[in-house]
Amino acid sequence: MPVTWRGGVLAALLGAAQTLALVHTTLWPLPLLTAAWLAGRLDRATPRGGFVLGLAYGTAWIAAAVWWLFISMHRYGGLAAPLAAAAVLALALALGLFLALAGAAYARWRHGRAADAVLFAALWLLAELGRGMLFTGFPWGASGYTQVDAPLAVLAPWLGVYGMGAALALAAAALARLVASRWRAWPLATGVALALGAAAAVGPAAFTRPAGEISVALLQTNISQDEKFAAERMPATLAWLATALAQAEAELVVAPETAVPLLPDQLEDAAPGYWQALEAQFAQPGRAALVGLPLGDYERGYRNAVAGLSAGPPYRYAKAHLVPFGEFIPTGFRWFTELMNIPLGDFDRGEARPPSFAVGAQRVAPNICYEDLFGEDLARRFADAATAPTLLANLSNIGWFGDSIAIPQHLNISRLRALEFERSMLRATNTGATAIIGPDGRVQALLTPHTRGVLTGRAQGREGLTPYAAWAARFGLWPLVLGALALAFATSRPWRRP
Repeated sequence: MPVTWRGGVLAALLGAAQTLALVHTTLWPLPLLTAAWLAGRLDRATPRGGFVLGLAYGTAWIAAAVWWLFISMHRYGGLAAPLAAAAVLALALALGLFLALAGAAYARWRHGRAADAVLFAALWLLAELGRGMLFTGFPWGASGYTQVDAPLAVLAPWLGVYGMGAALALAAAALARLVASRWRAWPLATGVALALGAAAAVGPAAFTRPAGEISVALLQTNISQDEKFAAERMPATLAWLATALAQAEAELVVAPETAVPLLPDQLEDAAPGYWQALEAQFAQPGRAALVGLPLGDYERGYRNAVAGLSAGPPYRYAKAHLVPFGEFIPTGFRWFTELMNIPLGDFDRGEARPPSFAVGAQRVAPNICYEDLFGEDLARRFADAATAPTLLANLSNIGWFGDSIAIPQHLNISRLRALEFERSMLRATNTGATAIIGPDGRVQALLTPHTRGVLTGRAQGREGLTPYAAWAARFGLWPLVLGALALAFATSRPWRRP
């Protein structure tokens, strides 16, 4: 069946609509319904029509999920509004191609049988893995994040966010076949429903065990991005940070990404002795801090980093998974980044498997902003159970994106990381969401976004490995890639009767 322009528009509207559940997680059934519509239409589409439907759905999905990139490029980067809008659309189109190819492949390989639901889920999974892995990956808005408060969340410590997305696609395809066949596909739909119901009824398994608690204080600096690097604001910025770090009564204090927005030599020129005074405050046992700042210099290169302050040895962590265009310049695109005014926009990468920061008996694994989209990267730190992190800490600056949906989206991303590893996640951010997330993925404490303050509480450390942490630490996402390829191959083959 050819795809009409009305069908393409409807596909785009539904693709955009499913992203509502990335923010409002109580709407978790919505992506199930929109994906079911897509699966039903692909059951009647030609390969060309499948490509168009997948491209419309996937492009609108990404555009609706990351439209706030326009704010960073236009308001803070100074890029002309038409160019900024075109850049967001171009990114969405490029990433939408993964689902377009999956749609075309499904329309070509389906056979009108129950196994088509598995084929749809396998191709959906391959599309999401491709988006998350190729060209350094851009997995923001992955469908599994819509299920952080849904029954499918029990799969997080087993299969991670991509496995949750594949299960969502399987359920959607089963629902589509049930409706299209006027309930003749009830065995398939019943099997999927029973499996999901059993998982929800049993609830999440506990793969880890408590390993003590520490008191924490998380700083929210609330500095507008257009003022963050302004020289006239720098004395007040540094003064508030120093006071908050000194007065916070906690075993671990965490300040957000680039809380100190100056390179070391710049800081020494602007505020002589400032860093040495911070180090002295945490030189006695019982108190420690993680502070975001750039390290290095313009001549030899610089890194988006975190400094650990404590009575122990000096600790430094540098961001390894950088944001394209924002933190590194892809080959051939320097002309584009030069159109914008973004300070510190070409960072060097840190090491892939950094050590944790020791705070008493706890091993804290910092990650910076965009890095907590990549559970497979964080999993590398769990290769040795004896030295695996007991706590995770995300230092972010979402100020680039104003008062937008990026804030609750990133909070839900961190919640899913907590579920995957059964580790508490501490979030210290510039404008929000600053939060303490428990190992069950629930928000235990939260500061109001776009306010300046300090969030205090206690965080539980955990030991032991979830299945996801164990296999992803060793093999990354390749088990999912190979499993999806095998299922796609098996279900795309025609049945031949002897």
